[in-house]
Amino acid sequence: MATFGTLSDRLTETFRNLRTKGKLTAADVDGTVREIRRALLDADVALSVVKEFTAKVRERALGDEVNKALNPAQQVVQIVNEELVQILGGEQRRLQFAKTAPTVIMLAGLQGSGKTTFAGKLAKQLEGEGHTPLLVAADLQRPNAVNQLQVVAEQAGATVYAPQPGNGVGDPVKVSRDGVEHARRHQHDVVIIDTAGRLGVDAELMKQASDIRKATDPDEVLFVIDAMIGQDAVNTARAFQEGVDFTGVVLSKLDGDARGGAALSVASITGRPIIFASTGERLEDLEPFHPDRMASRILDLGDILTLIEQAQQAFDEEEAIKMAEKLATEQFTLEDFLDQLQQMKKMGSMKKMLGMLPGMGQMKQQLEDFDEREIDRTEAIIRSMTPGERRNPKVLNGSRRLRIARGSGMTVTDVNQLVQRFDQAAKMMKTVARGGTPNIPGMGSMPGMGKPGASSKRGRKAKSSGGSRSGNPAKRAAENAGLASASTPTGSGFGLGGAKAPSEADLAEIQKLFGKN
Repeated sequence: MATFGTLSDRLTETFRNLRTKGKLTAADVDGTVREIRRALLDADVALSVVKEFTAKVRERALGDEVNKALNPAQQVVQIVNEELVQILGGEQRRLQFAKTAPTVIMLAGLQGSGKTTFAGKLAKQLEGEGHTPLLVAADLQRPNAVNQLQVVAEQAGATVYAPQPGNGVGDPVKVSRDGVEHARRHQHDVVIIDTAGRLGVDAELMKQASDIRKATDPDEVLFVIDAMIGQDAVNTARAFQEGVDFTGVVLSKLDGDARGGAALSVASITGRPIIFASTGERLEDLEPFHPDRMASRILDLGDILTLIEQAQQAFDEEEAIKMAEKLATEQFTLEDFLDQLQQMKKMGSMKKMLGMLPGMGQMKQQLEDFDEREIDRTEAIIRSMTPGERRNPKVLNGSRRLRIARGSGMTVTDVNQLVQRFDQAAKMMKTVARGGTPNIPGMGSMPGMGKPGASSKRGRKAKSSGGSRSGNPAKRAAENAGLASASTPTGSGFGLGGAKAPSEADLAEIQKLFGKN
């Protein structure tokens, strides 16, 4: 993600320099630790956290677990990963609900940290889990804070308790206490109290937050901190811990361009776990915080588990089974393709999803060049077709394509390219559905993944021939390229995967299947 982009680049480059080392000397370890220390300090991680972290990494890197390892560089990466997990909190911590409803959750933090937006995101997530949250507008100082909470609650489909107009009018302690009683009377099982913030830590803020805590006796006090706050995160977190004593941390604005030191400092400094991470502006952009997954993202090892969970939430299992059957029986149409695009859009940003794949940190330029509006353009073209045209694209003659282009605001060339890409993609997916290996243009054959049922005799013949005998020059060149790629040894730099990373040309060919250049 963007917040850790620079740190991830620095650490990945540091580990890449160890790749050629058969055995690590003390000088190699010291040089690596020195680069890690510089990277963390540049990312605004607290000095005390950096010292403790690098000391542990150095001690373990010089120990027997690295000296006896078959791949010392990979072992160092593993050590750094494990230590990152520890300073991020170790294990995931979930919200703790009260045995007797309602569960009271109080939000605290500086003004502008994202408390009100997080309140709406949390309410929406709890609604999806079957809870009935009530948002209490206890921020009565900031101009239009109550109105903002009402707007966010409406978007989240949640109920708001706002007896006072705010803008300096009303008693936040009384509103909070009455809000909890209101929740009991109206069967709301969760109460989220949005408290006031200030531009800086002051005695008035702390006393008000402390009074609200005493009046409502919350089950959780969540400290919302801006991930872009930098070195001041440590002082702010300590002040709130002394004044309010929060039980968990929420990192907001993790999609920003800051260096992200707050995330690597606050859990270690305060001893309180990070429970949520806000990764975007939409109400759906809220993730439970997993220290191990975040460490993997920072080290560019990917976050496949989170990607799978998001896909499971967006895709219906029964529909997925039906779609697989259609692919296998060649019944996949543009109408089905449109449904798949809709499902993909529910998952959120394509750039964010692609960024969760291992090694994508090394392809930042390709990710930046990826135009997410291409999905909207594709959707516009398909929606401009009649149901019959979607089900059978072969009927699309010149006049029909011209009509579709005008209806979608695109060109006939765009329509032609979409139909061509759909035909190629449908063939690839049909091959995969039948257990075969897709023939991706520009990527050749994939080693060790032949199509089931292929003749062993034919395989021996191909092997002995040493090359393609096709009369088509383009086909012959492609088949020879495939044979060459099959004989090329593959492997990752750290032994963290056996597949060779695709080249920029390969990625460009893949992107042509789903979007324009």
